[in-house]
Amino acid sequence: MQINKNAEKLIRQLNNQGYEAFIVGGCVRDYLLGLTPHDTDICTNALPEQTKKCFEAYHTFDTGIKHGTISVVCGGEVYEITTYRIDGDYSDNRHPDSVSFTRNINEDLRRRDFTVNAMAYNAEYGLVDPYGGKNDLKDKIIRCVGNPDTRFNEDALRILRALRFASVYGFSIEENTSKSIFKNADLLKNIATERVTSEFLKLICGKDAVKILDAYRETIAVIIPEITAMFNFNQNNIHHSYDLWQHTLTALGTIEPNPILRMTMLLHDIGKPPVKTTDNSGQSHFQGHQLESKKIADRILHRLRLPSDFINKTLLLIEYHDVRFNGSKKLMKKVMNVLGTDLTKQLLEVEYADISAQSEYQREEKLGYLETAKTHLNEIIKDNECFKLSQLDINGKDVLNLGVKEGRDVGNILDYLLMLVVDANVPNKKSILISKAKEYIYGNQINK
Repeated sequence: MQINKNAEKLIRQLNNQGYEAFIVGGCVRDYLLGLTPHDTDICTNALPEQTKKCFEAYHTFDTGIKHGTISVVCGGEVYEITTYRIDGDYSDNRHPDSVSFTRNINEDLRRRDFTVNAMAYNAEYGLVDPYGGKNDLKDKIIRCVGNPDTRFNEDALRILRALRFASVYGFSIEENTSKSIFKNADLLKNIATERVTSEFLKLICGKDAVKILDAYRETIAVIIPEITAMFNFNQNNIHHSYDLWQHTLTALGTIEPNPILRMTMLLHDIGKPPVKTTDNSGQSHFQGHQLESKKIADRILHRLRLPSDFINKTLLLIEYHDVRFNGSKKLMKKVMNVLGTDLTKQLLEVEYADISAQSEYQREEKLGYLETAKTHLNEIIKDNECFKLSQLDINGKDVLNLGVKEGRDVGNILDYLLMLVVDANVPNKKSILISKAKEYIYGNQINK
C-alpha cells in the first residue's frame, strides 16, 4: 500500500523513539478502494505527552489531548496522531464520558463504527484487520463493529454515516446493522443539526442516493418529517406515472450530484399534498404548489441551518421549477432577470430532471421547448442581449438629467425601459431610450 509520504515520515519518527504507529480508519479504507484519502490519521501506543516529545522539532498543537489527540504539521499539512484508547459510556449519544489509553491496537479498533473503518496499516506490520473490514469492502457491505445497538447509542450520527457510506460507495447495509438503524433512528434527534446536515448533503449526492432514500425513508423522516406527506401520495394526473415520492426520487437521481440541485429536487414538489384539488373528471391538480413547496422548503432549510446563499438559491429554483418555457425568448429574459445566468442554467437542469420523472404524456414536446429555451439562453449570453437594468444603455443619472427628482420615479422609468427592451419593442440604444423616457415622463405627468 503506497501511503502518504508525510504520514510515513511521522510513523518512522515514532518508531525511531520506540513506539508503534499506524495509519488508521477512513484513510485505510480509501487506500484499499483505490481512492486518495482526504485526511490521513495516525494512531500510536505513545501517550499524548510522549507523542509531543517525539515531535519537539515540529509545530504541534493540542487538538483533543483529553482524548489522546495531538496535531502535527508536516509538509505543510496537519496530521492528527491519537493514542490507542478505549472509550467509556456515551451518555449524550455523541461523546464518551471518559477515555482510557491502551497499548493494544485491536482494543482501539474495537471502539470504531464500521468494519470498513476499523483497519490500520503500516509498512512493517501490514494490514491490521481484526473485524473483517477488507472482506466487507470486497463484498460492498457496511457492517457495525460488534453490536450495532451499542455503536449507534454511542454516537447516533453513525446511523446517518452508515446511510451516507452506502449511498456514496454503492454498498449495501448488513441485515443486523440495518435493523438497528430503523430501531434507533429517533436517536438522531439528539445530534447537533450541523453534523446531521453535513452527513445528509453527502448522502443525497451519493451514486446510490435514490436507493438509500427510498429504503430508509422513515429514518430520513426523523430529520425531515415533512417528507412523509409524499409517501404513497397518488398524483392522479395525466402528466404523472409515479406517486409523489417516487417521482421525487426519480427526478433527484436524474440530476447531477450537486447539493443545491439534489436538495431542490428532494423538496421541489413537497407542497403538492396541501394544495391538491380534484376536478369533475377525477383528475388531481396542484395549483400554486411551487409557492407552497417554497414555503415548506424555507422552513426545512433554515431548520437544517444551511448557509443563506444555499437557501436562497434552492428556494428560487423551487419557486421557478414549473415555469413552462414555450419558445419565447422574452420569457427566458424575464427568468434570467430574476435568477441571473448561472441559476437559470441550473433551472433548466431542474426542469429536465422534473420532466424526465413525469409520464410520457407530452414529454417530447416539453423537452423540445426546454431545448429551445437552452438555445435562447446561449444566444442571450453570446450576443450580450439585455435582460437586466445594468445592461441598459441608460442609467439613473441620465433619467435625473431629464428633470426627474424622485428616486422612486427614476426606478419606475428604468423598469419601464427594461420591459420595452426585453419585450423587443425598442432597441437598447441610448438615444431611443431617452426618447421613450421622455414619453413616459410626459404621459405620467411626472414633476408636473
